Formats: sequence, structure tokens, C-alpha cells
Amino acid sequence: MISEEQLDQFRIESTLLRVIRDVSPRNDVRGIVVAWDDESVLIRKKNRRVVKLSRHYVYQPYEAERPPEFMLPQDPIEPDDLSDEG
Repeated sequence: MISEEQLDQFRIESTLLRVIRDVSPRNDVRGIVVAWDDESVLIRKKNRRVVKLSRHYVYQPYEAERPPEFMLPQDPIEPDDLSDEG
């Protein structure tokens, strides 16, 4: 769970955040911290809409790379049969 100090720092600096809710990057929320309480955080998105999210999600600056443990598994790349010269 994200701490009060981290949330306050993100709010004061208006840091653009990525909120990771699951392994799919499509479900990430991008925005800035507006307010919070013991259980939730209000994030204002670029379109100025506000969403209420759990404090148990992962909050990180948007510029930071998404952690590998929250990435979808990648399919192995199979070599082309056409590229064999022989």
C-alpha cells in the first residue's frame, strides 16, 4: 500500500502517475493525485475526470518503466523456416 508521504509528494509535485491494476497495460490509469483517505486515492485523468482507486494498487511515476512482474507473458519468437539457407 502506498504511504501518506509518497502520496503527498506526488500531489505537491503534480507527478504524472501510472496506476497498475493488473498485468495488462491497457488497464493502467494515468493521472495525478488529487486526494486520498485510508482506503482509496482520487486520481485526475487528462480528460479531467476523477477516478477513485484502491491504495493497494501499484503507484509509480509514468516515466518509470513498468515492473516486469506486472507484464503479460511474452510469446517466444519462432524462427522463420524460410530464412534457412541450406
